[in-house]
Amino acid sequence: MRQILMTVLLIMTVVLIYMSVVKGSGGTNEQIRNSGSAMAEAISRINP
Repeated sequence: MRQILMTVLLIMTVVLIYMSVVKGSGGTNEQIRNSGSAMAEAISRINP
């Protein structure tokens, strides 16, 4: 029973850390979106 509890707590901790890193303010998801916007603007400014 104790081992199951420790496993569940570990999984919850990993999920919370993942969510804060990826979806948090200034997280990976936001940085990728900002980089994509910057690249799209740079490409649109290129003259053929």
